[in-house]
Amino acid sequence: MASQVLKIGVVGTGAIGRTHIERINEKLQGARVTACSDINADFGRAVAGKYGCTFYEDGEAMIASDDVDAVVVTTLDPFHEQYVMAAICAGKYVFCEKPLAPQAEACRRIVEAEIAGGKQLVQVGFMRRYDPGYRQLKNAIQERTYGEPLLLHCAHRNPAVDSGYTTAMAVENSLIHEIDVVRWLLDEDYATAEVVFAKNTRKAHEELMDPQVMILTTKSGVRIDVEAFVNTGHCYDIKCEVVCEDAILNLPQPATIEICEDARRGHAIDSDWSTRFVDAYNAEMQEWINATKEGRVDGPTAWDGYVGQVTAAAASKARDTQTVVSIELEDKPEFYK
Repeated sequence: MASQVLKIGVVGTGAIGRTHIERINEKLQGARVTACSDINADFGRAVAGKYGCTFYEDGEAMIASDDVDAVVVTTLDPFHEQYVMAAICAGKYVFCEKPLAPQAEACRRIVEAEIAGGKQLVQVGFMRRYDPGYRQLKNAIQERTYGEPLLLHCAHRNPAVDSGYTTAMAVENSLIHEIDVVRWLLDEDYATAEVVFAKNTRKAHEELMDPQVMILTTKSGVRIDVEAFVNTGHCYDIKCEVVCEDAILNLPQPATIEICEDARRGHAIDSDWSTRFVDAYNAEMQEWINATKEGRVDGPTAWDGYVGQVTAAAASKARDTQTVVSIELEDKPEFYK
């Protein structure tokens, strides 16, 4: 398959689904979206017509079709398990946007199905692992040039969220990225989770406490604090500072031009995730295509998706009970080592 064009079917043609279709068809190499499916049939047909692919009313039928070599799942979160399971049953590689499933139990079922099938097929869309800045941090930490990492100070800031965004979503939809990428940076699982609240911003609504701080401790004792401030009113800002024994490492920001205008000198910043992490999304999808054509998974696995949801569930319990919660994880199966 390495020399052939990979035929991809996309389940879920919302904003991120369409973005991935455009990315695969227009920017990346070695693959083409040949089919798509959506629960909204009329909308899905319109998307299929726009991008020149075949529309399937039934996503599972699309996955089983000979017109599809591999699958991208970008549906609403509650449907992830259904379509990832269908891909495993069909023996096809599947890229699933985060989360792998909303509940840890569902992620565990996916893990068990993949193990029973005897082959790794699932990759989870934790795209920050593909960001050039995070990869620089990873290399610096792995080399231990600056000694052991001791503390991490992180921030996840949005300009605004709508009235449907709740207190729980800060951990379960936003900080899930930090949960995964920090575990990847340190190559270590977490032992405990805690979530505390700051003074509430006037921009928060009655269903949202904002900002809040998630505190994680790894099994070796590294302490991580992550500020989630989703209604700053002024910026999209992702921070990661790693305090090591002999130096402090900071996540580099994407390079932008400096502008001198109206008696001010400065540079623009990204307004949201779609521009801040566009290079990471491109690298993530291109590397998934390359690995799929060579018959392997080399990105975040189903096990990583499961661990992320176990950790998020513990953090959510810690938030709701205002206690420190232990994170209970069984040993990683040999299948994923």
